[in-house]
Amino acid sequence: MDKFTMDEAFQHRVGPDFSLADVDPGSTPGFEWDKKDWEREFHEHDDELDELQEKLFANGRAKVPGTGAVLLVLQGMDTSGKGGVVRHVFRAFDPQALKIAAFGAPTAEERKHDFLWRVRPQEPEIGQIAVFDRSHYEDVLIQRVRQMAPPEEIERRYGAIVDFEKEMADRNVRIIKVMLHISREFQAENLLERLEDPEKHWKYNPGDIDERMLWDEYQEAYEIAMTRTSTDHAPWYCIPGDNKKYARMAVKYLVLDALRSLDLTWPPADVDVEAEKERLANS
Repeated sequence: MDKFTMDEAFQHRVGPDFSLADVDPGSTPGFEWDKKDWEREFHEHDDELDELQEKLFANGRAKVPGTGAVLLVLQGMDTSGKGGVVRHVFRAFDPQALKIAAFGAPTAEERKHDFLWRVRPQEPEIGQIAVFDRSHYEDVLIQRVRQMAPPEEIERRYGAIVDFEKEMADRNVRIIKVMLHISREFQAENLLERLEDPEKHWKYNPGDIDERMLWDEYQEAYEIAMTRTSTDHAPWYCIPGDNKKYARMAVKYLVLDALRSLDLTWPPADVDVEAEKERLANS
């Protein structure tokens, strides 16, 4: 069996010549394994991830200068598996150092402000791993497709997003942006399953059909958004999503790489350790 490698996750990075039509949502390069193989590979680095997260959290708590953070942005059409990625990829992590924010339709109060107003309070703090389940990109996706903002405002937002993400990167936030790219047929299967299974009725939203009718428009909006905002400090990855196991594996490796890139060590003691040992012995 060929092992899943970081290179297989990196191959999905969006470059300047990216075309969404060239990505096969059902492809699984390097991933022709059975269930037992997948379970072993998927959990191979869990101990390392746990230690890296604890080091990151510890440095944040100790306020070590230069301590960073990690932000994972998840986007995709309805039923693309964003929630499943969060549940499976972060299962090995300590929830106290994990921050998850989901962005739905803006409230009346949020609409009074710039589109980034509601996003800024959800930025990861030092020592945190944050996940955006949908994000500020909704404001150049659904708002572009539904013409909820004028074209010149949508254009302004691409630049504002790049600047916003650069601000985070400048304070050592590692940003990973993932589009879970599914096929229209795969989405239809998922929506039908939600309708047929009483335990999944709560997941079904009639509005999903309305958005599905604009499938081609959304594909165009995603391609434009990703090519306009994929940068060295905040790259996009377009990951085939019809095979959920493959998508989760790729995202997990991207998170692992981001944590490794922080070169984390345990924070130094802020007390005289030997003196504290003596005090303890005498207590």
